[in-house]
Amino acid sequence: MSKYDRVYNFSAGPSMLPLEVIEDVAANLCNYKGTGESVMEMSHRSKEFQQIIDDAEANLRKLINIPDNYKVLFLQGGGTTQFSMVPLNLLRKSKKADYIVTGQWAKKAYKEATKFGDIKLVASSEEDTYSYIPEVKKDQFRTDADYAYICTNNTIYGTHYPYVPDTGDVPLVADMSSCFLSEEIDVSKYGIIWAGAQKNVAPAGVTIVIIRDDLVGFADEKCPVYLDYKIHVDKGSMYNTPPCFSIYVAGEVFKYLLKIGGIKEMHERDVRKAGKLYDYIDSSSMFKGTVRKEDRSLMNVTFVTGDEALDKKFIAEAKEQGMINLAGHRSVGGMRASIYNAMPEDGVDALIAFMKKFEAENK
Repeated sequence: MSKYDRVYNFSAGPSMLPLEVIEDVAANLCNYKGTGESVMEMSHRSKEFQQIIDDAEANLRKLINIPDNYKVLFLQGGGTTQFSMVPLNLLRKSKKADYIVTGQWAKKAYKEATKFGDIKLVASSEEDTYSYIPEVKKDQFRTDADYAYICTNNTIYGTHYPYVPDTGDVPLVADMSSCFLSEEIDVSKYGIIWAGAQKNVAPAGVTIVIIRDDLVGFADEKCPVYLDYKIHVDKGSMYNTPPCFSIYVAGEVFKYLLKIGGIKEMHERDVRKAGKLYDYIDSSSMFKGTVRKEDRSLMNVTFVTGDEALDKKFIAEAKEQGMINLAGHRSVGGMRASIYNAMPEDGVDALIAFMKKFEAENK
């Protein structure tokens, strides 16, 4: 426990934030840097907030090397809104799109898109409880599709794409919500990248969209105004009042990541944390992983004992030891340790120590 008696929060989201960021936000909560007001009270039209959002975008561009021909948007509505915005804006020529379904969120995105066009299910791992990532080849995508869609990390099932699908000239759209900023990416391989902030970036409320210039401006004239990317591009994410406080915290997280050495350093920490936990699970006679090894997520580690009652006992006793939110998603059960960027290595070490103790006591 820290000086604040904080628990290790293994929640899939909203999740832990870097303590250093929380402390800095707390210090400036009532009076942000001498302005005499909180960011929570600040007008989004003020020069002070304009500086906050401009700095956030500039630092995000540095972190993941966003090319100049991509716009960065800070939007509301979470992933559910993106499930609609993507087809409403990108189905512009053939009205065709190709989806790979590797989990619940990709499936929801696919179902939503079917309302708006000819949507092909290229591949799915649903028949095996989404325990792996399908291997998809370039020729499985329609060459005249307006876009292809994936979810790179599947929070519920603990899978992660070990490759970037080759879609040729078809723009690739990626929901990166639960692995955003945990690994270096080549933004130029994607038409759109979007991510809800509540995993690795900020409190719930803001969704970050990175969109290539040539994909902006093609929404149908009947598209609801808020769902048109061009509106937000033209207004600098301020068509209406944006989620100001979440954007501010996101900006502070970007500064923190740059300070520690950027995405490369963060990824090395994430690999080390996940490696420790997977190594123990693989050596355990009680706990079993639920995902094909080559497709394992660094962010969401899923495992079971095979005994539902024992799983529940483990979750309850872990909570008593200051490790919370280890229950698997209600749709799959078991356990899930979400070890996002802000989870300290000490938290993973504490979990492994508890797992060893639990195993010894419950043989």
